[in-house]
Amino acid sequence: MTPKIYGIESLTDISLDAGARLTLSDGPLQLGWKHSGMTSDFIAEIMALPYSRSRKDYLQAHHDIGYLSNELIENAVKFRQPGEILIEAGMIDGSFLLRVKNAIDSATASRFQALLHRLQSDEPGALLLEQIETNAISPESGSGLGLLTLLSDYDARMAWTFEENDDEHIILTTTAAVAMPPSSNL
Repeated sequence: MTPKIYGIESLTDISLDAGARLTLSDGPLQLGWKHSGMTSDFIAEIMALPYSRSRKDYLQAHHDIGYLSNELIENAVKFRQPGEILIEAGMIDGSFLLRVKNAIDSATASRFQALLHRLQSDEPGALLLEQIETNAISPESGSGLGLLTLLSDYDARMAWTFEENDDEHIILTTTAAVAMPPSSNL
């Protein structure tokens, strides 16, 4: 079956073969939120190194890379079906690009696709404010604040690919890119 793509389709074609590739595997420790933080910190440390000549640029790059990485990895851990999570990261044309691939169930895929349809018709900033208000009234509302913050405050460019798998799971590939601070020291 043909994959369903939402967002900026051209992001799905970018090769990250020259970047970093990590795999988070299920095991005796069970994948958890702490793995999201540790992994995103590692990615931010490595990918921000080219900016280390300027403390300001380094801190900005490290923060942006870390936030983006943590949000995408955390969502993959939170909503995944058992199995590996593949993470690819690299710098492409002045942007940090991250791709996260994991299996989800069909119910999760349907809920997420409904959110993505809504994102296509509304402004991310307006949706962010609306979601903050909704969460204040009902904390059980299913946040979505991280994704909306990436789109609204970080100007992230994003794409999502949903592919049906033989074992009745959906393979979700999330690709995101954020511009890095310009630096004359690179």
